[in-house]
Amino acid sequence: MSPKVLSSMELEADFEGEDVSSNDGLQELWPLGEIDPKRARFPCCIVWTPLPVVSWLAPYIGHVGICQENGAVLDFAGSNLVSMDNFAYGSVARYLQLDRKKCCFPANLAAHVCERSYNHSEVGAAISWDDALQSGMRRFQHKFYNLFTCNCHSFVADCLNRVAYNGSVEWNVLNVAALVWFHGRWVDKMSVFRSLLPFLTVTCIGILMAGWPFLVGMAAFSALLIGWFIFTVCCFKGLVC
Repeated sequence: MSPKVLSSMELEADFEGEDVSSNDGLQELWPLGEIDPKRARFPCCIVWTPLPVVSWLAPYIGHVGICQENGAVLDFAGSNLVSMDNFAYGSVARYLQLDRKKCCFPANLAAHVCERSYNHSEVGAAISWDDALQSGMRRFQHKFYNLFTCNCHSFVADCLNRVAYNGSVEWNVLNVAALVWFHGRWVDKMSVFRSLLPFLTVTCIGILMAGWPFLVGMAAFSALLIGWFIFTVCCFKGLVC
């Protein structure tokens, strides 16, 4: 048997020995580094920090970003501006590390591991975590920032949709905010202090000066704010990024 034929057979045998059919949609995931708040490194995390004034009245509202695999923070900080390693409005106070195994990283359009492959392709499937963040960054570098229709939560939701996190491509400002607030962890006790103290201070001063009507006003403010996002997300999906 000629060397060329033998070489061809060996290559074919090696190829058949590889598992190319069962997991061709799964990308190999290398280990992540440790979370290090002192260096502002939060690998594959959603991060949160309070907003001036707004968080004083509604402490559940803040500024969010999403982090690369190396821990660098990306956040939609203003019109046509996605910052890297320059988290707007202060250091991270709250974080939630996401599981990349819950993402869909298709090697090609036919290799989806999520059940919503068609919808995933429509929103822009990514081949890796960092690829999703880079694609989201390029998109939001051409968008105008608006607290009510296109904000930092919109950017994070866009990135999660690109990886179909937890099998969903329906991430939006509401469920991103709920995900961080109900499942996120505080960085330390000082983060809790600087996030909630202004709200408690404003509340106490308001009650002393205006009495219970102040609390009614704060409740109305929260209801209107949450109601706006529920209404727009549920009824006018194209209005909010």
